[in-house]
Amino acid sequence: MADPIAEDKAISGQPKNTVIADFDPPQKPKRNKFAIACSILACMTSILLGYDIGVMSGANLFIQDDLKINDVQIQILTGTLNIYSLIGSALAGRTSDWIGRRYTVVLSGAIFFVGAILMGVAPGYAFLMFGRFVAGIGVGYGLMISPVYTAEIAPTLSRGFLTSFPEVFVNIGILLGYVSNYAFSKLPAHLAWRFMLGIGALPAIILAVGVLAMPESPRWLVMQGRLGDAKRVLNKTSASKEEAQLRLDDIKEAAGIAKDLDGDVVPVTKKSRGEGVWKDLILHPTPAVRHILIAALGIHFFEQASGIDSVVLYSPRIFEKAGIKSYDHKLLATVAVGFVKTIAILVATFFLDRFGRRRLLLSSVAGMIFSLACLGVGLTIIDHHRGTVPWAIALCITMVLLNVAFFSIGLGPITWVYSSEIFPLKLRAQGVSMGVAVNRITSGVISMTFLSLYKAITIGGSFFLYAGIAAVSWVFFYMLLPETRGRTLEDIEVLFGKYHRWKKANAVLKQSKQGDGDENKSQVN
Repeated sequence: MADPIAEDKAISGQPKNTVIADFDPPQKPKRNKFAIACSILACMTSILLGYDIGVMSGANLFIQDDLKINDVQIQILTGTLNIYSLIGSALAGRTSDWIGRRYTVVLSGAIFFVGAILMGVAPGYAFLMFGRFVAGIGVGYGLMISPVYTAEIAPTLSRGFLTSFPEVFVNIGILLGYVSNYAFSKLPAHLAWRFMLGIGALPAIILAVGVLAMPESPRWLVMQGRLGDAKRVLNKTSASKEEAQLRLDDIKEAAGIAKDLDGDVVPVTKKSRGEGVWKDLILHPTPAVRHILIAALGIHFFEQASGIDSVVLYSPRIFEKAGIKSYDHKLLATVAVGFVKTIAILVATFFLDRFGRRRLLLSSVAGMIFSLACLGVGLTIIDHHRGTVPWAIALCITMVLLNVAFFSIGLGPITWVYSSEIFPLKLRAQGVSMGVAVNRITSGVISMTFLSLYKAITIGGSFFLYAGIAAVSWVFFYMLLPETRGRTLEDIEVLFGKYHRWKKANAVLKQSKQGDGDENKSQVN
């Protein structure tokens, strides 16, 4: 029952009584559990890639021993999955615009499942390569669709936290791959690598079952004119119905749908099937889109060019060069790498929305430059000494762990968060697929050349080279990547187009938001 005194004061215009609760700080918005669950399911596809990266670091030793193949063949076997994934990522953009984000996730898991089974039963090198070809296509689909789906399902305030999930699950997959190496290492060589690779089919089965609980992306639904379905999804994934309505209005505006159209199904000028996107993205981009494309492709290139795959894929060989000769000790050291990498990425997920993308990214890359340079120093010293150098061995192990930690706390997750949130709605699927393509090409080149590279310029020289590339990336990020924390996906485009003068656009955006707020206050008063 309403308070009659309060009602009288409201009618007479007198101020209401103030209570102690009015002075309490505003409550921090709670994370939407349903949105988190959907993101976790979508990002299960990233475990597939992570597992393959981790397991190949140990499995290739058994494969080389069993199939009697040389280092060049091992490099090709290890790195070609990244190249094959280009096919999946190239197809995924158009596929997800055609059948939806949700069923593209299912397709990714199904393809990888077939590939993992083929690798597990491979009788020889050629059949094993075919299995990796099929698995690579599934990985490509998953790498593209996970960040897109998660960015589109996530509320603005939790977008960094949720969109970092793909990288979290890559790291969990890497750790599982390392553990699998150690678990199956006691089997005969011809069985060990087959079990290591074949067991990767299990996450694909879990993904196929779990995806039944996932809704479709609300942004994709709006692009199909299905406003009623989109609103139901937004109500489930937002903190309140008011926030859901605001998100729906933003998406409708970005999709070119009039605000007054509120039916369950509304006509759209042209349903999204990806037509005309490549023209707007590559042939005739606006200055903002061109800047976005440079930023997205650049961050994907530098993520891999700074050598993280060399550290993760070939860590047993790095530890061997550092002086660890025992096979068990090498595999245990790689498990430590996976553990540190996973802990660091879990820490990063809670910092992305608190400290912002830019600050974490620049700090992360600075740490990588330091650790890569020190690793180069340690390996060079060991190379030039005939006996063991205990302090240099300790330095190398420490720097490997530091490198993966710095990578996972910034550059690793932010690459996927940033590239999935900066593209305009119409260009997002194809834009992200281009970023994934650059990522996989660079990763393939790095992983297929590392053994040859360190034989040509020494293993220490290889890491000095990676440190130099990381230093160039720091300058690129500092100059060209604006902060996107707290921005809606639909107004991020305003920040781009000014290149190194992006701070001016940021000031204009803040001013316009402040003006809108003042106008709303004046209307209330």
